[in-house]
Amino acid sequence: MRVIFMGSPEFSVPALRALHAAHEIVCVYAQPPKPAHRGQRETPCPVHLAALELGLPVRTPARVRRDAAEHAAFAALAADVAVVAAYGLILPPAMLEAPRLGCINIHASLLPRWRGAAPIHAAVLAGDAESGITIMRMEEGLDTGPMLLREAMPLHPRITTPELHDALSAMGAGLILRALAEQPIATP
Repeated sequence: MRVIFMGSPEFSVPALRALHAAHEIVCVYAQPPKPAHRGQRETPCPVHLAALELGLPVRTPARVRRDAAEHAAFAALAADVAVVAAYGLILPPAMLEAPRLGCINIHASLLPRWRGAAPIHAAVLAGDAESGITIMRMEEGLDTGPMLLREAMPLHPRITTPELHDALSAMGAGLILRALAEQPIATP
């Protein structure tokens, strides 16, 4: 399957690697490099670095909502599906509708609980008894599309945010492969 991958933080890297091993990644979208470390040097995000290591083309637009040239470049990739994992930008309809099978999101919570950013932190701070991954079809709203797959895991009362992050990151990588293989993903 021809896949566009869209992600930025370390959480997204295992999914990128899993998809790269099983599908054709036609392009990776990541947040643009940002000043970091001593000297404030422009530093690529973890997904950007992983994509370069894998020899994949990378695009790093600062914005995508009202950028017709970016919409055209995205559509020209002729992808079957776009997989989004903590990308950091909200996709406009032109991009949501461009891949033949639409855009699929890997979300680090059991939706509808903890929509939006920082769901891992929210689950730990709230003392949730369980968390998990939701694979969903993306729509214009924030984490509002139809759910395709969910997988839960119990949370130990003393679980740390880094521990949950790593567990959900690995779970998301496996679940997105399962979703693409098993689910009848078709445009609405």
